[in-house]
Amino acid sequence: MGVKIVPRYGKSLKDRLYLPAIFSGMKLTMSHFAKNLKDTSNIKTECYPEMQPLDITQRYRGVHRLTKREDGDIKCVACFMCATACPADCIFIEATERKDGAEEKMPKVFKIDLLECIYCGGCVEACPKDAIRMDTGIFSFTAQKREDFVLDKEQLLAHTSFEDKR
Repeated sequence: MGVKIVPRYGKSLKDRLYLPAIFSGMKLTMSHFAKNLKDTSNIKTECYPEMQPLDITQRYRGVHRLTKREDGDIKCVACFMCATACPADCIFIEATERKDGAEEKMPKVFKIDLLECIYCGGCVEACPKDAIRMDTGIFSFTAQKREDFVLDKEQLLAHTSFEDKR
C-alpha cells in the first residue's frame, strides 16, 4: 500500500502571518471603494421593496394562493393531498360538505403556516384539481407577530398570480 506524501504550503513566515494576504484583500476593497466614491453612477442598487426585481422567472415559488372555478367557488375539494405531501407539515385542512349540491367536499378551514413552509412546491404538485399555486410573486412576506404568518382560506383566495399583477 503506497503512501503519498502531500507537501504542505505556507511554511514561510510570510504565509503564516496572513498579514500580506489581508493587506492585499484590503487594497482591492479600498480601490473599489475609492472608485465608487468618485463616480456613484456605476453603483447598481434596487429600491426594494418599492421596486420589485424584474428577474423573477415563471418557475419561482412565492407565497401560496388558492384558485377559484369559473363560477367563483373554490377549486379545493379538501382531499388532503397537499397536506399529506407537505414535508414540513405546515398545511392544516378541515373539510365540510358543499352547500351547492355537488358531491365533492370543500375546505371549511385551510391554513398554511409560512414560517414552517420550506417552499418546496410539493403541495402544488400533489393537488389533483390545481387548486393551490405558488405563483403570487410575493417572495418576502413580512409581519409583526407569528400569528400573522399563518394564512387562512380567505387570505389565500385574495392573492392573485404574479402575471395578473403585471
